Amino acid sequence: MWFKNLSLFRFTEAFTLSATDLAQKLEQMPFRPCGKHEESSFGWTAPLGRDSELLVHQANGFIMICAKKEEKVLPTVVVNEIVQERVLELETEQGSKLSRKERTSLKDEIIFELLPKAFSFSRKTYAYIDPKGGWVVVDAASAKKAEDLLSSLRRCLGSLPVTPINTVDSPSMVMTHWLMEHEAPTGINIEDECELRSPEDQGGIVRCKNHDLALPEIKNHLKSGKLAIKLALNWEDRISFILDEELAVKRLRILDVIEDQIADINAETDAEHFDADFSIMTLELANFLPKLLELFGGEIKN
Repeated sequence: MWFKNLSLFRFTEAFTLSATDLAQKLEQMPFRPCGKHEESSFGWTAPLGRDSELLVHQANGFIMICAKKEEKVLPTVVVNEIVQERVLELETEQGSKLSRKERTSLKDEIIFELLPKAFSFSRKTYAYIDPKGGWVVVDAASAKKAEDLLSSLRRCLGSLPVTPINTVDSPSMVMTHWLMEHEAPTGINIEDECELRSPEDQGGIVRCKNHDLALPEIKNHLKSGKLAIKLALNWEDRISFILDEELAVKRLRILDVIEDQIADINAETDAEHFDADFSIMTLELANFLPKLLELFGGEIKN
């Protein structure tokens, strides 16, 4: 399985734990389903799913982990309707209006009653650690989702010295320059999607999709002061993706060169397919990520 999004973090100190040691630490917080009256539950689960009980998966020195979150679904409309009915009943019985505090307490009681009957859904968040390259890569489209995983990992390890990427050159300014000139560095091709934003507070936003970004109208927006905050790119005809102003990679997609490489692998079981995908993905990204930093002047070292 390939990550669809890359939230990127750099170790500020060497990661020295072995896969076995990391697995032991993750066992402090294994995933378990929600209890009757719990609204959510969060913990670590086996990346390979039902094919394994191991909380880490290792290949070529890269270590994959997986967090799982389960949440109960209580529609607000349903809760509010029941609350209003109970409020009306109590106010009729007592002959007086309930205070705000009483209404809040009543709502909490109703939620407590409904939780055991509520439907639940779960989602997994994958991440991998590259000790040699000094990366933590989280398959998360939002910063909050990535931080939830990192916070849980930090609790298990005691500390987690990682920071978001900080480059010498502003990604937004560099991508704006590429669009203005419609020319990117060797190995990078501009595709057909972008998002432009005026730098002022509550400035205008222009979104273009399936659009020729070399057209004059794009340059007109840039000349008026808008900056590129998202841009669709292609790296060496191997992967395509959307890059944003925080250097988060969204909608990562492998292209024919890599698909052919995967197709040539003789994997019979789901576990073998998973391992092959993970090996190819991590090796590919180990080549790509340093080049991504170079595009923006390299890292600012703390």
